[in-house]
Amino acid sequence: MKNFKKLAAAALTGAALLIGSNVHAQTTPSNAFRFGIGLEAGVPTGNASNFSKFELGGTARLQYGVTNDLALTLTSGYYNMFGKELPSPSTAKYSDVGIVPLKAGIKAFFASNLYFGAEVGAGFETASGGNTKFIASPGLGWANKSWDISARYENFSGQSNNYGLVGLRLAYGFKL
Repeated sequence: MKNFKKLAAAALTGAALLIGSNVHAQTTPSNAFRFGIGLEAGVPTGNASNFSKFELGGTARLQYGVTNDLALTLTSGYYNMFGKELPSPSTAKYSDVGIVPLKAGIKAFFASNLYFGAEVGAGFETASGGNTKFIASPGLGWANKSWDISARYENFSGQSNNYGLVGLRLAYGFKL
């Protein structure tokens, strides 16, 4: 977890440096659609940390600018929480956990290129007999006309098994 915190701090510092040296016009023009494809990586938290050390996924996000400072989002994709090895002397490992998220949310820009994001939705576990989890996900990000970098906490709750992840998303986006 310490290494991930260092990685997250480095990513946010890098974004801050980009902002200071590369100011752009707002990237959420009103009445316009954008589409982004992202790569996500994270560290599982809560009950998920018992069976996984790392999450990797890909997402697609449709964004609609309500105003120049506020956008609505719809995000889906696939997350995989890789199973970690069982304690010694066993040579087996926990099963991976796959999740298909379907989330709606907002991106509210509070400074040039900086935004607060919040999403809610459902996460569908892909294992046979998998459950559906409620997802709540706040985050902070930086976006310009092509790139979107964000850090977030994502909580999955339901069926008395709650877990989460702390993640980073790097996405490339374009106008539709």
